Amino acid sequence: MPDFIYNNKIYYNPVEFAMDRIGGTWKMPILWRLKDHVLRYGEIKKSIPHITHKMLTSQLRELEAEGFVSRVVFPVVPPKVEYTITARGTKAITIVEVIRNYGLELMKDFGVPYEKIKTQKKMQS
Repeated sequence: MPDFIYNNKIYYNPVEFAMDRIGGTWKMPILWRLKDHVLRYGEIKKSIPHITHKMLTSQLRELEAEGFVSRVVFPVVPPKVEYTITARGTKAITIVEVIRNYGLELMKDFGVPYEKIKTQKKMQS
């Protein structure tokens, strides 16, 4: 496939393009949490304890701008904002699930049991 440019960035293949949309540390976990629920900002933040407010805001804005999530602001005081996954985001969940399962396989192959990770997280809390 020939190189292509999108938003002034050169891409060398469609995988790179897709990963630029949903890759990174936080976008997939955000999408994963929204796949079955409409969540408010605070609920997303609470479910991903290691993400900073600045990073969560940034990632949600990017996901919204690219059409993976929608944001609804309710005209109340204090402000109420809800995030939902869109059709594009739901389509990405299929890929996220494959990557997640592959990650679990790799963890097993490298001797990192999933239960050990869950236990370590509880101990750190």
